[in-house]
Amino acid sequence: MTQRNPESIVSLFATEGEIGSVTPYGNGHINDTYLVRDKAGEEKYILQRINTSIFRDPALLMHNFASVTEYLRGIIAARGGDTERETINLVPTKKGETFHLAENGDAWRLMLFVKNSVSYDKVEKPEQFYKSAVAFGNFQYLLAGFKADTLGETIKDFHNTPERYRQLTAAADADVCGRRAEVGAELAFAKDRIDFIGTFERAHAEGRLPLRVTHNDTKLNNILFDRASGEPICIIDLDTIMPGYSVNDFGDSIRFGATTALEDEADLSLVHFDISLYELYVKGFIEGAKGGLTEAELSFLPDAAIMMTLECGMRFLADYLSGDTYFKTSRPKQNLDRARNQFKLVSDMEAVIDDMRAIVKKYAKAQKRKVKFT
Repeated sequence: MTQRNPESIVSLFATEGEIGSVTPYGNGHINDTYLVRDKAGEEKYILQRINTSIFRDPALLMHNFASVTEYLRGIIAARGGDTERETINLVPTKKGETFHLAENGDAWRLMLFVKNSVSYDKVEKPEQFYKSAVAFGNFQYLLAGFKADTLGETIKDFHNTPERYRQLTAAADADVCGRRAEVGAELAFAKDRIDFIGTFERAHAEGRLPLRVTHNDTKLNNILFDRASGEPICIIDLDTIMPGYSVNDFGDSIRFGATTALEDEADLSLVHFDISLYELYVKGFIEGAKGGLTEAELSFLPDAAIMMTLECGMRFLADYLSGDTYFKTSRPKQNLDRARNQFKLVSDMEAVIDDMRAIVKKYAKAQKRKVKFT
């Protein structure tokens, strides 16, 4: 067996009992994932091969992963929770390491399977969007005491919006595919917001926006729900755990979830910002954070929805100008359609920004009263 064979890899970890089968699992696009069952057919572990072409420093990634999950286990145990279901549990190698680095450079990790759980790839009803907000808000609450500066950046400048704008202008200047002429309006759209783009970096430099542990991929399918109750129990996919701004995790969820169309919809007449879904998420996120967000963080939530949508649009546009080398495409101009789609949402949000701010104030005030009297 080669070191790429998942069955042989499992044998290197400190598992319990006899392994029965190792089969491909899930539909993730980054890592290779396998479900490990015992001889009786019971689901026991999740095995993953980390994609080192994207995460080039697996040791740093696993340092972040192990540090955060160990901290979470302590918090959950102190609250009387179930540490085997409410956070990810790494299984060490037989050498006591958090992951196995094979001779060919592959990096593998093994985790306990979270029993009686289910995940969803898309929002099937508004209540799920609200519950996902509670889960990610609670994630911030649980990690409020963790020192974010002890973590490293698994992807450098991932949500540094001024740097993303610099990358966009560099791609436009290089124009390697001769596409700049057709995206003048989109480039102007981003340039018109150059002062706004630096809002969060300035606020952090001024001490108004704290550095926190952030997830950086706050999609619905990165939450495990209890199969029986339907309640969120565990945040997963922690590869992009790193220092950042809590508001960016909020904003990315709004960008992806509070819209009436898929992010590559080319017909912009179908693309609208759904402020009712935004309100549901604001309510859930603030409730989940349990008063742990600062007044500045709360005030920046509406801006974060715009910022993350604008940033993602710029990334799509930069990739289109560069020849579609980062985001997967299945048709011509898909990345351009994605960029235009995100910029349409930005415009929609800007048109109702006063309403968005009022919604945050409403639920922040309600949470403040709740914290005061409990």
